[in-house]
Amino acid sequence: MVKTILIVDDDPTQRRLMRAVCEKAGYPVLQADNGENALSLLQSQQGADIALIMLDLRMPGLGGMETLKRAKSFREDLPVIVLTAQGGIDTVVEAMQLGAADFFVKPASPERVIVSIQNALNITTLKGEVSRLKRKRDGALGFKDLVGDSTALRHVMRLGERAAASNIPILIGGESGTGKEMVARAIQGSSDRAGRPFITVNCGAIPANLVESILFGHEKGSFTGAAAKHIGKFQEADGGTIFLDEVGELPADMQVKLLRVLQEGEVDPIGSKRPVKVDVRLISATNRELSEEVKNGNFREDLFYRLNVFPIEIPALRDRREDVPALIDHFIQRYNAEERRDVRGVRLEVMDVLKSFAWPGNVRQLENTIFRAVVLAESPYLCAEDFPLLADAFAEAGIESGPPMLDDDEFDCPDKKPDARPEQQSTGRGDPQDRVAIFDREGQLRSLQEIEKDLIQVAIETYEGKMSEVARRLGMGRSTLYRKLREHDLEVKRAS
Repeated sequence: MVKTILIVDDDPTQRRLMRAVCEKAGYPVLQADNGENALSLLQSQQGADIALIMLDLRMPGLGGMETLKRAKSFREDLPVIVLTAQGGIDTVVEAMQLGAADFFVKPASPERVIVSIQNALNITTLKGEVSRLKRKRDGALGFKDLVGDSTALRHVMRLGERAAASNIPILIGGESGTGKEMVARAIQGSSDRAGRPFITVNCGAIPANLVESILFGHEKGSFTGAAAKHIGKFQEADGGTIFLDEVGELPADMQVKLLRVLQEGEVDPIGSKRPVKVDVRLISATNRELSEEVKNGNFREDLFYRLNVFPIEIPALRDRREDVPALIDHFIQRYNAEERRDVRGVRLEVMDVLKSFAWPGNVRQLENTIFRAVVLAESPYLCAEDFPLLADAFAEAGIESGPPMLDDDEFDCPDKKPDARPEQQSTGRGDPQDRVAIFDREGQLRSLQEIEKDLIQVAIETYEGKMSEVARRLGMGRSTLYRKLREHDLEVKRAS
């Protein structure tokens, strides 16, 4: 998701200067000439896209300080950079106390402005990540922490919310990397056990001779090497939730002991003279078909029915491709902050490939792929060159993934030269010259950005959405064209 910046200043010259700096750096811009209009924009439908405010302190009507205070009252995490022509230490202190992320005196150099914007956005992302990690540590993650809005994921959330309202045993199925543990944590965080222990056990990673000790504990001296008492994972989870990942990997003798825990609510530590009562919510997960394992004699049937009281199946990423853009944006923001990078998003033609890719490793594979791309990226938008492991997928889509071009604007399409005078084709929509006006209604020159947007829109309509032809006629490479589509928020509708 491209981050939009709201510039609030009563001086049109200053707004124009700040807008030029932001747009050159790839940030879409909204403008307001006073505090009242700025607050109205924030509370409108467009306000959800605003990621940062650049706020002048001295304005007629509602001043900058009051605007800052009111904005923070309903968008507490929104970073605000305040600017003024006269800056004193008292003003700086007051602005920072009200929640400003940065402060500078006008006029500021473009470099200073961009660094301030990048720092503010990265700090906001880091705060969000720290908050998420804190909720994870405290067992308070909820379904709002799951990324995506596909029908399949919403179905999982609805099931999870119902399951969270009781202590019913849950079996989460799905391929590796689909996010089974995240769903389990969301169930815990949405239940009355939120904030209590959440203990994760990967049953497939425990040596067979240590499974019983790790799960159920042991007494000191109960076997060779037992130098101290160990309470086991079930006792660690007492009062909270235990998550048994890959439960299908448990040895047969441990399946019997797990069945006893579920039936009696108590564990038998090795060497203990009496069982220990435990109060745990059990959530188990598997990437196997346990019903088939039961048929093959590899898993106890009675235990299967005990675990499979409330099944939840997590869909593979290829079955919810509409979640891919949101996941990519989430990972870009995280690794921007962690790695001090400034990746703004993904080129449109690259996003198409990423959405259509099968992702056999699911969300885990996507995350690692984006991490690598963010580290490799040499331009604000991730391109095919940043995904070397997906070179075959890009080749199938007809997208070159060779070494990065030296200058995207100049060398994206080296084998195609624009015609000096492109032919006009009749489209039944009027004369294109009338639709790309140079002057506004007041007789003043329109901005280059406005003219460029209109020109691209006319070209798309004239050549019926054929992007190769549009790029050739406009004299730019396809990747540059797609970037400008994103900047201008333009849609492409091909002729049927």
